[in-house]
Amino acid sequence: MRIAFMGSPDFAVPALDALVEAGHDIAMVYAQPPRPAGRGKKDRLTPVHARAEALGLPVRTPAKLRDAQAQAEFAALDLGVAVVAAYGLILPQPILDAPRHGCLNIHPSLLPRWRGAAPIPRAIMAGDEQTGICIMRMEQGLDTGPVFLCETTPIAPRETAADLQNRLAIRGAELLVETLATLKTLTAQPQSEEGVEYAAKIDKAEARIDWGRSAQSLDAHIRGLSPFPGAWFEMRGERIKILLAEPTTASGPPGAILDDAAIACATGALRLLRVQRAGKPAMDIADFLRGFPMEPGETVD
Repeated sequence: MRIAFMGSPDFAVPALDALVEAGHDIAMVYAQPPRPAGRGKKDRLTPVHARAEALGLPVRTPAKLRDAQAQAEFAALDLGVAVVAAYGLILPQPILDAPRHGCLNIHPSLLPRWRGAAPIPRAIMAGDEQTGICIMRMEQGLDTGPVFLCETTPIAPRETAADLQNRLAIRGAELLVETLATLKTLTAQPQSEEGVEYAAKIDKAEARIDWGRSAQSLDAHIRGLSPFPGAWFEMRGERIKILLAEPTTASGPPGAILDDAAIACATGALRLLRVQRAGKPAMDIADFLRGFPMEPGETVD
């Protein structure tokens, strides 16, 4: 099938690879424009853009798709379908209508739960025991379109957002290829009107750890934000991210350092496993403590 692929981050790369491996004709790849990154603030390609160039595929990086020229160029591709995976731009109706079989989206949640920008972090942060991946036909509403295929998967007790994203990206790519193979005979099912939840974009203010919460809820909070943007606390005026921790039954005043690199919460405590100082690489807690001792009795903010 003649396809336009529209995606930007790492999550979308397995789907692009799967389409190429399946023999589809990738007429064009659309990705977010390169943006300044790193200490040198040099323009950096998105992972999808970089992968497309490595595969020898043509790439377009429009800042928006609402102008007539961008829409005419898209329509001129004469597409069977467009595939969207975490692209980052809203698709106006002329774009949605251009491919003969519409635009398909790979959405990493069990729709209608966690429609929106951050379904993977929100599922973990909410303490969900399971999530999934859906292949849906896009329409103007926010992730409201009918679903072709949907698969459920448990969220492991120690799984981070990065872990879950990697798993869902791979399985989503496989389901996408299955969907395209039988697209002409598949019937998309409307989403339920019950159980709708919205996965709002992660606000930076949410990343600060509130030690007045339980250890269990903070563990989910930390895993949902790991590795980016990373849940953090302050100690001695320095911001420290927790990338992985585990709840314990130890107790003390919230925010107090306990034995074995644990920090007391409202209920229980969190033993730190992997952390990151500002401007430093992530490291295991034993390596961190050699350069930044945390003495029992000290407190964090």
